[in-house]
Amino acid sequence: MAQRKHLDDFLRGRIIGRLECGRTQLKVSEELGIAQSVISRLWQRFQDDGNVSRCYSTGRPRVTTPNEDRYLAVTAKRNRRSTASDMSRQLSSATGTTVSRQTVYRCLGHIGLYARRPVKCVPLTATHCRLRLAWSREHAL
Repeated sequence: MAQRKHLDDFLRGRIIGRLECGRTQLKVSEELGIAQSVISRLWQRFQDDGNVSRCYSTGRPRVTTPNEDRYLAVTAKRNRRSTASDMSRQLSSATGTTVSRQTVYRCLGHIGLYARRPVKCVPLTATHCRLRLAWSREHAL
C-alpha cells in the first residue's frame, strides 16, 4: 500500500486549474499520479463551497508555535536552574505569548527535559571506600 500524505495547497490549485481548463478527472489523475477518487472529492468540494484548503482536525489549538517550543528548550538548557514560572515570564517578554507554568512543563516534557532537583552527595573518603569494599566482599555470593 502506498504512503499516504496530504496534498499541499499548490498542488490542489494545479488540480483545480486543470479541471477548469476542461481536462477530465481521469486525465488529471494520470498526469499527476494521484488517485481519481481524490481528484473527484477535491473537485466536488470546490464546486460546493469554492474552497479546497485542507480542513484541519478538531482539538484545541496550540498556544505555542514550534519556534517558541524551541526557544523554551534552548532557554531550559542554558539556564538549568530556572523554574517553569521564570521561563513562562521569559517567553512572554520575548515573544508576547502568555503561557502557564503547566504549559511550559508539558512543552519541555515532550522534548525530554524533566524537572529534577540537583542533590549534593557527600564525597566518600578513603576509609568509606575501604569499608564498602570489605562489606561487599563479605556479602558476595
